[in-house]
Amino acid sequence: MKKLSNYLACAAVLAMAGTPAVAQTPPPTTQQTREANLQAYIGMMRQDLKKDKVSILTQLMDLGPDQAAKFWPVYNEYDKELVKLADERIALIRLYAENYSALSDEMATKIAMGAMDIEARRLEMRKQYFQRVSQALTAKDAARWLQIETQIEKLIDLQILASLPIVD
Repeated sequence: MKKLSNYLACAAVLAMAGTPAVAQTPPPTTQQTREANLQAYIGMMRQDLKKDKVSILTQLMDLGPDQAAKFWPVYNEYDKELVKLADERIALIRLYAENYSALSDEMATKIAMGAMDIEARRLEMRKQYFQRVSQALTAKDAARWLQIETQIEKLIDLQILASLPIVD
């Protein structure tokens, strides 16, 4: 679990600060290089995180072959939607980083409201997928998935939020 949370902490820090440029011939602009590096790094982090989450879920869900055949397609759809929300969250972190030194009340409101909107949609999504997992398996299995997923998300959230500077 610690490895999992450390991955996203690094992603959040990089999303805020960008990544160093790598010389190429002909060299792209520094911003293009940073963006390309950041996207590549986020992709690698997501791939590693996904492997870790699948491993944790596989172990803790302890599903038989028939159950797994029903669970994983539903979970994969959930994960795709979660990635979309994560992209929006990264965009908000970037916006915060770009405006941190001169954060206006309007920008602070935009960022805070955006973060709460993403969190509300993530909660609604978990409710919907709890129902779908309950239908595919049992309510008890869905509760186990929800508990595991929520624990992982909270660890990731804590790492990201702890890496962000407090608003001055």
